[in-house]
Parts: sequence; C-alpha cells; structure tokens
Amino acid sequence: MSEVTTDRRRALGGPSARSLLMTIFGNNVLPGGGAVWTGTAVDALATLGVEEKTARQALSRTAADGWLRRERRGRRVRWTFSPAGRDLFTRGAERIFSFGAAEHEWDGWWLVLFTSVPESRRELRHRLRTRLAWAGFGSPSPGVWLAPDPAREGEAKEVLAELGLAEQASSFVARYGTIGDQRAIVAAAWDIEGLQARYDAFLDEFTAITTRDDEAAFVAHTRLVDRWRHFPFVDPGLPPGLLPAGWGGTRAAALFEDRHESWRNRAQQWFEATAARHDAGDA
Repeated sequence: MSEVTTDRRRALGGPSARSLLMTIFGNNVLPGGGAVWTGTAVDALATLGVEEKTARQALSRTAADGWLRRERRGRRVRWTFSPAGRDLFTRGAERIFSFGAAEHEWDGWWLVLFTSVPESRRELRHRLRTRLAWAGFGSPSPGVWLAPDPAREGEAKEVLAELGLAEQASSFVARYGTIGDQRAIVAAAWDIEGLQARYDAFLDEFTAITTRDDEAAFVAHTRLVDRWRHFPFVDPGLPPGLLPAGWGGTRAAALFEDRHESWRNRAQQWFEATAARHDAGDA
C-alpha cells in the first residue's frame, strides 16, 4: 500500500464498533422488521472484526442513549428501536441515501447567520459549532455562519432554540456582491482540502473491492454505508461552481450508488439468514 493511500485512509478514519452497529441497524434491521436478537448482532459485528464483548457493549451503550430497547425473552434478549430511535434511523436513512444523488442548479442565494458565544462558555461554543456544521453551515469568521441553501434556516432555528441562543442570533438571505472573491469565503468557511482527502480515501477503499459470496457482500456493504453516512454531515453540498475542478464528491457519489445497488440485496440475504439461525437458538 502506498503512503498516499495510507494517508487517505487515515484521513477518513477507521469505524468504531458503535458506528458499525448503527449502520447495521439502519441497513439491515430497520428494513427487516426492526427487531434483532443479541446473537445476530454479535455475529454480524464479528464478520467486521468486532469482538463479542465490544459488540455487547455497543448494544448496551446505544440503548443507554435512548435509541434502542432491550426486550428479555427468558434467557434471550431482543433489541428493538425506541420511538426516538426509529425516527432517528428513518430520517438518517433518507439523508444518507439521498445525499449526492443529484446536483441542483444553484440560484446564488446564501443563508447568513450571525450568532456568538462568549469564550468562557467553551462547551456551548463547541456544541454550536458541531451542530451547525452538521447542518451544512461553515464559518468564515467568528460569529458568522454561511449555508448555500436558505431552506436550512429551519434547522438552524431548531439548533439555536435547543442551545438557548435564539434571542442572540440573526439571519439574512443574500447574494454575494462584487467586492472580494466568493471562493476565498468558501475556503475560509469550510475545509475543502480535508473533505477532498476524505472523498479520495473513500474512492481508494471501494473502487477495487470484489465480493465472492453473500458474507463478503455484507461486509463490503456495511463498510460502504458506514463510510458514506458521515459525508452528509461534513459536506455542505456546495454548488459545483464553488468547488475545485475534479471534485471527488461527484465521483464518490457515483461509486456509492453503484456499489450500494450491487451489494445491498446479497448483504440483506446474509443478514436474514444469520437472523434465522438465531430465531430458535441462544442469543
């Protein structure tokens, strides 16, 4: 493996057991009825290199966060979605599988948000930055946030209200003027080079993968979606005219769609076969 490929993989980061579990629940459990035995989840994670103890901890912690419910059936335990969890996973699936599907012509309008948090309240500053970044906003300078889609104002209002900052914020919808360089603003607001590195790592990892059987398809598909599901939260969906030539996001979206279509049915077949073996066994 070349140094460049190694660096790109490192840029994208390795998946955690918790992340893989969330992907499995969104990929396989939600479409398959919404319930799974512990043994099925443990076996599925084992194919991805996760040890049993770690897999069980991931289940317990996800339940502790309110996304799953534990149902004991004698000595066995079955996991289902909580109402909040079902809503989270359903909305997440919609966002993941629609992201990058089509490019829309941009009308040039920006949503501009002004809000600030005192330096002394560092935890609140961090939460605000994280939540707005996930909503597609970038910050070119302290207290100023931009999004290339005015429709994101509703999500921004929710974030500000939840953090108790609604009364300290203002928003505007505006076009860029004739002073300065719009690309320079974009470069200051978002780490475009870092995002390009993440897309390059994704392309490096999944371009040449082949799957010999259903289990291999399950492993490849789970890792594919686990990687891809983070992009909607770090890529603001900038219009092509503001992106560098040869933008990796376009190629990555095409690769994701192709691999998802190629692997998802066999991946689900393997998961359902594994679940069937546990229906009458010890979980």
